[in-house]
Amino acid sequence: MTYGTLYGVGVGPGASDLLTLRALNVLRRTGVLALPRSSDYGTSKAWQIIKPVLGSVLNQERLFLTFPMKKDPEQLRPAWDKAFNAIGERLERGLDVAFATEGDPSLFSTFIYLKQEAPRRWPGVVIEVVPGVSSITAVPAVTGIPLADGQERIAIVPGTYGLKDLERLLQEFDTVVLMKLGAEIPNIVEALDHMGLLDRAVYVSKATMAEQRIVRNLRLVQAERGDCFAMVIVSRKEHSGLLAGAVPLRGEA
Repeated sequence: MTYGTLYGVGVGPGASDLLTLRALNVLRRTGVLALPRSSDYGTSKAWQIIKPVLGSVLNQERLFLTFPMKKDPEQLRPAWDKAFNAIGERLERGLDVAFATEGDPSLFSTFIYLKQEAPRRWPGVVIEVVPGVSSITAVPAVTGIPLADGQERIAIVPGTYGLKDLERLLQEFDTVVLMKLGAEIPNIVEALDHMGLLDRAVYVSKATMAEQRIVRNLRLVQAERGDCFAMVIVSRKEHSGLLAGAVPLRGEA
């Protein structure tokens, strides 16, 4: 069987003008837009990003697919199976499908699971990934805090899966990017306070969006529950710059 092409298209962190030219070209020439959302009645953030710049595309289908924001695989599998079946129905008809994902398709994206599953469901299907601007680069842009310079090392950590290793990571890495904070914000603030790093941390919610919020005193957000677009960036800046000196390799004296 000859299938349509499956595209994973990164649409950026929120601002429509951060959509890349390649992404826009793919979205405009594809017969089906697969648009993920967190509930059957919710909006698709990816579609909100695309809509202002996409324009009208003749005969293009907008396929809204529900991917619940849950951790339990037993709750996720039925929803994912339903969504993947809907995508497969279009691919089997020879239609190209562009799965639009916030940020980049290769970073904490539902498209990763679709890309892994696709060859099993549709052997020989062509898959193309269109990278996008991620929140990991958007947050430094809006805060003015560089991710890395000189000899610095970076760690990217999802907060919702627990932060038992946070203090160790903060000791081993110069910049730590905490994503998907959820209910872990109080624990993050406590750990940073314990290590004397609160003044090196910035909280950002919905970077580049109209609702963007930047908080440089994390005690002000300690009681909050972070939305899925909230991040904390911690930058120690101890090895930055070309004059920072050589950093010993692991195991060296």
